[in-house]
Amino acid sequence: MERRAAALLLAHGAYDLFAMHSLAPQNLQDGITQGMLRVAELEGQTVGFALCGEVDDHAHLFEMDVLPEYGRRGIGSALLESVCESAAARGFSAMTLTTLRDVPWNAPFYAARGFVEITESSWGPQLGELVARERMLGFPMRLRVVMRRGLFPSPSGRRACPIPDTGCPKGG
Repeated sequence: MERRAAALLLAHGAYDLFAMHSLAPQNLQDGITQGMLRVAELEGQTVGFALCGEVDDHAHLFEMDVLPEYGRRGIGSALLESVCESAAARGFSAMTLTTLRDVPWNAPFYAARGFVEITESSWGPQLGELVARERMLGFPMRLRVVMRRGLFPSPSGRRACPIPDTGCPKGG
């Protein structure tokens, strides 16, 4: 799934890096164990996932991918809301992430869902280490952005599914 989603960046300067790197199976297992992995399924097929963890006492979105043929159906939005709601329920006050600023389904997508760019002066030490690791791997840092969104528990404690007739993303 990561490779197929990365193929959308074929003409982008960061494509080679995305194509070379993928999550280790242990990262996914940790996400399942910690309840921080969400999977979207349609008609019995896994079509997307979002993996979070903890960075500087905030939830952090490490990766989110949706199969390209299922894009623009609200699946990414549903996955994002699911991990944000789960993180809020676990007591996290914010979600952070790093993404590409110049790709419409990256920074502009997150901005439309309440994430704002944050400056280096507001990063914690672990977030700074993540950005330094990306720099060391060769990511074009002029195109990277760090974003944060405040999290608030749902007043009803229940979540409305934003994908009508398809079901919500499943946890772990």
